[in-house]
Amino acid sequence: MKKLINAPDDVVAESLRGFEAAYPGRVRVDHAMATVYRAEKPLLGTVGLVSGGGSGHEPLHAGYVGHGMLSAACCGQIFTSPVPDQVLAATRQVDAGAGVLHLVKNYTGDVMNFEMAAEMAADEGGTEIATVVLDDDVAVQDSTWTAGRRGTGATVFAEKLAGAAAEEGRSLAEVAAIARRVNENARSMGMALAPCTPPSAGRPNFTLAEDEMELGVGIHGEPGRATVPLAPAAEIAEQLLTPVLADLPFSRGDEVLALVNGMGATPLLELYLMYGEVQRILQAHGIRVVRPLVGNHITSLDMAGCSVTLLRADDELVGLWDAPVDTPALRWGR
Repeated sequence: MKKLINAPDDVVAESLRGFEAAYPGRVRVDHAMATVYRAEKPLLGTVGLVSGGGSGHEPLHAGYVGHGMLSAACCGQIFTSPVPDQVLAATRQVDAGAGVLHLVKNYTGDVMNFEMAAEMAADEGGTEIATVVLDDDVAVQDSTWTAGRRGTGATVFAEKLAGAAAEEGRSLAEVAAIARRVNENARSMGMALAPCTPPSAGRPNFTLAEDEMELGVGIHGEPGRATVPLAPAAEIAEQLLTPVLADLPFSRGDEVLALVNGMGATPLLELYLMYGEVQRILQAHGIRVVRPLVGNHITSLDMAGCSVTLLRADDELVGLWDAPVDTPALRWGR
């Protein structure tokens, strides 16, 4: 294992120290709780957004803390859910009197710990909480990490669109409704060319031969639909999009937000190539991409590969996507 680390047990804490130093005046980090907040105080009367999960998926979630997206991100150890006390502390911190939305990727530990935090907050009283669980991955119905589908790329869309709605001063119910619409209208599927290596394990978390790829892989490198022969990018794009388009289903005339996401070790050269193939296939199906997003947005450490997420959009969702955002990982219009 070759990595830019000091000690495997210190990776998350030391990374957060560097993250805070890289964005002075924009984020602050509660190092005792491994939680990232906006530098400025919450605006009174607006909904707070809290998300989080295991580290190793950067820039998700800490990279999306800022104007127009999250109020706070709770960072677990690598591929390990944050604990309820982290989520409860973040919920208290970002409550500005209009309630707090928990955005949770569907992984068993995340769902359980966010539920416990919400129950603890309810016992304390005073903070209204809504929860939206994201489960957009069409590759599997259950996995080694979940009951039901996994939450993957739709999380980025949910954090952006719900964050924009909160920034407009909408109510907790309205902001949560936006996040639910995202989940209901988004579908994803991913693939891996090579596994990732968690620092604590010191070895790849699965194996692939040189002429194989994993189709339908999750963001932890957990097994997907099948190990299949390596194929050209055009064929890989077809293998990713065919189940995505069939699942909702998407229809001719639909407009979509499209995310071609890198898993951490795939060059932008290849991701842009993949986006070209995705757009070509969508055009052939009569589906128009109204807003593309290409890059490493929800990763799996140093895994090579990509995922594709489509969100069926309407004018309201596109307007929320275009709204100003200013976070370490997404920034426009401000």
